[in-house]
Amino acid sequence: MQKTDNHARDLMRFLDRSVVNFFAADTVRRRLEEEGFTRLDPKESWDIEPGGRYYMTKNDSAIFAFVAGDDGPDSGFKIISAHSDSPCFRVKPHCEMVCEGGVVKLNTEVYGGPILYTWFDRPLSLAGRVILRGEDPLNPVSRLIRFDRPLLTIPHLAIHFNRAVNDGNPLSKQKDMLPVIALDHSASDDKNIILTLISDELGVEKDEILDYDLSLYDTTPACRVGLHGEFITSGRLDDLSMVHAAMTALLDSDNMSMTRVMAIFDNEETGSGTKQGAASPVLDHILRRVNTALGGNEETYMRAIAKSFMISADNAHALHPNYPEKQDPTNHPIPGNGPAIKINANCKYMTDADSAAVFRTICERAGVPYQYFVNHSDVAGGSTLGNILTSQIDLRGVDMGAAIWAMHSVRETASVADHDYIIRAFTEFYNC
Repeated sequence: MQKTDNHARDLMRFLDRSVVNFFAADTVRRRLEEEGFTRLDPKESWDIEPGGRYYMTKNDSAIFAFVAGDDGPDSGFKIISAHSDSPCFRVKPHCEMVCEGGVVKLNTEVYGGPILYTWFDRPLSLAGRVILRGEDPLNPVSRLIRFDRPLLTIPHLAIHFNRAVNDGNPLSKQKDMLPVIALDHSASDDKNIILTLISDELGVEKDEILDYDLSLYDTTPACRVGLHGEFITSGRLDDLSMVHAAMTALLDSDNMSMTRVMAIFDNEETGSGTKQGAASPVLDHILRRVNTALGGNEETYMRAIAKSFMISADNAHALHPNYPEKQDPTNHPIPGNGPAIKINANCKYMTDADSAAVFRTICERAGVPYQYFVNHSDVAGGSTLGNILTSQIDLRGVDMGAAIWAMHSVRETASVADHDYIIRAFTEFYNC
């Protein structure tokens, strides 16, 4: 129980620090460096020693770490993949919009597929990445930025102006979802609030700021709820709970035979089609370079891939107590009953009988319960990292995740026990 509580506390700290994708990758980076991992530069040659700990970042929002195996370049890879991004709102360029009376709202764009209603009337702020002018025009300076104080809110229209709001109310992403940032700004000479905020926060001149990637986030901290504190509620549980579990297992495991890999991609919520996404060759390139640095060649790399296995870790839909009819009649995971193995007949997931059996055996060896998730046959399911990655690398693997409620809400809910179960299963996988 004490270890379960420790994992829950560490997860909540991780979630509170990882308010957007850039900060998720940076929080992992800081933890890896504390544990003795060495940063690799993709522009330089890699000197890798068996047993060595290394990591690499991509575009500041994806991070890949590995512990090099002792058994030679063809020994294979044990891979756990997850993603750093969650649905949110991104700030557009030239975003300030002055309304009647001087009220200022920001022009934003929806990222991914959030549950829009959940973002209303909350204390929101901004975080992300700022690009500053550098000496080399091809290599500007990147700085992370986070405003810890609440800066914005998206006010809902009062029920008095829309009596049918509780009967269903279609929302316009361009009209209804724009956040308010200032009141009575009409008399100010400063018409660019965002550049001023960035300049003051980073201590740089405005003309040094070339561009930015800023997103909204809910400032409400993660917390435990339930009669016995059995649930965690927070933003970004999908998929940062799996990122945290993979990182924890990588640090806790100690088997040095095969190379242990953690691959945290970005942009899964928008299809993974970026240089830092799972549809890119970034992981294949990393594994090839590891193989070469350990003395291998194309033949040893192909043998290593044939021996490898990947866990694609992305959360699943828990049986909702108010909507049991939405789930498959016999394959609906319940919070607290262990990780869910995800299966789809139309191959939206990479799981097959072989890989499901592998993960089931890992859970049994770890003393962890497991369950299955299959979509209701009348409901189309989404895809995730597993099959996207197999278009780049010929890997065996399984799709799985924690069973959570309110996926893509500004706050999701997961089981404390499940997070501990998954860390134990991931650690067993790395150690087996």
